[in-house]
Amino acid sequence: MNLWTCAIFTNDIRPTLRELTMHRRKILATVLTSASAIFSITSATKPASAATMDGSKVVYHLTDLDKVDFVLGNIRNHFDGMGGPNKVTIALVVHGPALKAFRSTDAAGDVSKRTDELSKSGLQMHACGNTMRALNLTLKDLLAGFVVADKGGVVRIAELQSQGFIYLRP
Repeated sequence: MNLWTCAIFTNDIRPTLRELTMHRRKILATVLTSASAIFSITSATKPASAATMDGSKVVYHLTDLDKVDFVLGNIRNHFDGMGGPNKVTIALVVHGPALKAFRSTDAAGDVSKRTDELSKSGLQMHACGNTMRALNLTLKDLLAGFVVADKGGVVRIAELQSQGFIYLRP
């Protein structure tokens, strides 16, 4: 029963409390449904944010020693898949146990060769300053091409993300 039929049957034009509550619920449901529809249309037509950018800037996060070869392979595939190093900017931030794989005295021949090739392709390589201090390493101890992330690896990742880099942690 709506507000006006109530007046016809009872000769009282004032709606009951129950009728007012039901009317308010219908208004609220209509408003919420409309807002939801507007939001859906707006988000479907609006360009996506940084998470779905053109993919031209990517930061790889590497901390696991056992994933070094896998991540280096991903980076090579990423360069190739994007059409070459001139089509994408890739940064690699290394900290924790994974940094040991990039010590020039301990690096496997394959890691050394692949790192050199990727660096020449334009890979930006950042070594966590905190990890370097913990392992008593300097840039001279690492493979060529690294720069120090003085504030730490995770801070460097956040800085790159604020510059539009897409975050990947394989």
